[in-house]
Amino acid sequence: MNYRLEPLLKQEKLQQGIERLAQEITTKYGDQPLTIVGVLTGSVIFLADLIRQLQMPLRVYVIQASSYRGAATTPDKLMMNSELLPNLKGQQVLVLDDIFDTGLTLVQVRQRLQGLGAAEVATAVLLRKLGRQQVDYLPDFIGFDIPDEFVVGYGLDYNDQHRHLPYVAAVKFDLDDPASGGPL
Repeated sequence: MNYRLEPLLKQEKLQQGIERLAQEITTKYGDQPLTIVGVLTGSVIFLADLIRQLQMPLRVYVIQASSYRGAATTPDKLMMNSELLPNLKGQQVLVLDDIFDTGLTLVQVRQRLQGLGAAEVATAVLLRKLGRQQVDYLPDFIGFDIPDEFVVGYGLDYNDQHRHLPYVAAVKFDLDDPASGGPL
């Protein structure tokens, strides 16, 4: 499949957005203890960069949760692995995810964590893709609004590729190539 990458958010801009998010989170929580739960695998880079900016007492965990498989660009049934989470009863929890696309994954993760007894489950996303939401929910913290394009880099992937890029790029598929067909 032929495609090219067009940079959308450069590394410097991403870091500025992370700093802004850290300030917003600090304003909300002050020095209260916070349990951060990163959604694997896309949030790993976002998680690492953000927690280095936070000064309150932190517990950091990750869960596997995904509605997308392989090269798919449309969501499927949510798969979530939360067995390794600590006791969340009475805790302030902040869920970090890479992208708020349809919103289905984040809403379901949030509901499941609320069901584990957290005092509050807030959400933070690096990217909100405009025009794709299928839920009546808005994340508490949003790094950047982006157009409705398929994106990779800074933790996001296409068929398990490009997560390592230090920037976010739009994937432009060669629609003239009959073998391409664009994203699945």
